[in-house]
Parts: sequence; structure tokens; C-alpha cells
Amino acid sequence: MFDIQDPRYSRILQFVGEEGVLRLHAAHVLVVGLGAVGSYAVEGLARAGIGHLRLVDFDVIQPSNINRQLYALESTIDKPKCEAARERVLDINPDCKVEALRLFVHSDTMEELFRDFRPDFVVDAIDALGPKVELMGHLQREKIPFVSSMGAALRTDPTQVRIGRLRNVTGDPLARMVKKYFRNRGFNMNCVCVYSTEDISAVRRKCLGAPEPSTLEEARRGRERHVLGSLPTITGIFGLTIANHVIQQIVDPPLPPQAKPKRMRYPGKGPNVSSED
Repeated sequence: MFDIQDPRYSRILQFVGEEGVLRLHAAHVLVVGLGAVGSYAVEGLARAGIGHLRLVDFDVIQPSNINRQLYALESTIDKPKCEAARERVLDINPDCKVEALRLFVHSDTMEELFRDFRPDFVVDAIDALGPKVELMGHLQREKIPFVSSMGAALRTDPTQVRIGRLRNVTGDPLARMVKKYFRNRGFNMNCVCVYSTEDISAVRRKCLGAPEPSTLEEARRGRERHVLGSLPTITGIFGLTIANHVIQQIVDPPLPPQAKPKRMRYPGKGPNVSSED
């Protein structure tokens, strides 16, 4: 039973007020991708008191995830990420309604992804291009607010992490491919994303690993991705930046665009004629 006076909400209540806490508790947020970025995004949302989370990832936890993913522990290896995420959220906030959905996102599963769930906000933390652009395109068509993570791998400078519009992102290989997809399909590039301005061109050539599929589902579909080195710090900063954006949008949602008031026109008066008698 949700109790706004529960001590677990005391600090956020003090900061955003009662109305803010109630908005967070009433919010429905979908997080797709529970890896290095997504796991930290979920952490921030859960601790802020989001009332309903749907957590989506097809993958299972592997030893190679331990350096950067919040749910990756010796005790959770081979466990589905979505189940580990659900358990952690409930341990943080038992008032949260959490759904774990083990699903590989693509056009054929989009209906299942949103079945009986209309999110107030979506977090796109997918790191595979195909599923990512399909999800982003769907969200744009359906006019569902979302924030998307661009590439966090190979970065070392936390001061260069930014949040802004996709159209303004430069020097990010993942963003470049997303933009190309959007241009070819006529989508606009005003969607919000978290990205880094750090130049990784030199380190990318040096640290690019051999291609490998990230999930069994991707292996069956013949999709391979190069392994990219990453730090546990920058990916976490990406995820918490995303969570911060979502929290602020829910607590203080932007006003809808207002039509500009029409200028009053007075018959028979030119531009140099005073309106005074």
C-alpha cells in the first residue's frame, strides 16, 4: 500500500513536494534494454518512486557483463536480466508494480511490447541498431515521449556527457547510423537522447573487438556486432542522466505548445496612426 509518508520517499518528498511524489507514483515507464546503461536508468527510476515499470530485455547475465552492468553478479550469472531487474526494483520499492518481459524487440514483437501498457515515458537503452531504430520509429509515430541512449562505449570523460536532440549529435557512430535510418524513412530528428561529445575515432580503431552476437535471438537472426570496450563509470552516468531526465519530465511536464496570439488590427489605421483619440 502506497504511503507518501513512508521514509523511503522522505528526501524526494522534501525536494519535489507532495504533488511531485504523487506524479512519480502514478507514472508508467517502459525501459527497453537492461544492460550497462539501462540497468542504471532503472535504478534511478526505482529509487525516485516510479509506480509502474515494465522492464524489457531478452538477454541473460553473462560473466562479461560484470564490469559494467548493475545486475551482473556472481550469484546472477545465467539469470534473465529482466528477472534480476524486477527483483532489485521490488527490493528498493515494494510499492512499485514491476513487469519483467523477456522479449527481443523488433517489428513482429512491437505489439506485445506495448500490450496493456500505455507508458507515460519510454527509455530506449538498446545497443543494437536494428531493434533500436524500430523502437524509436514506433515511438515517434505513436507520439509517445521517450529518451534514447546513444553510444557510451569507449568513452572516458564524464564531463562530455550531454542530453539534447538527435539532430545536434556529432561524432557518435551509433547516432550517425540512427540519423541515416531516420532520413531514409522521413522521421524527424527532434527526439531527445543522451550522448557524448568525446572524440573516439582513434581509440575505436585500437579497441574494436571481433564481432559476436549479443543474444541467442540475434544469433538466430544472423546479426553480429563488434565488441566495444567500456568503463563501468561512463555507462552508469549515461543511465543516471536518462533517469534524471525522465524524473524531471514527469514531475514537471512541459506545457503543450501554445498558439501565438493574433495581433490586433484596427480598421482604417495605418502603421503610423496612433490608437489614442
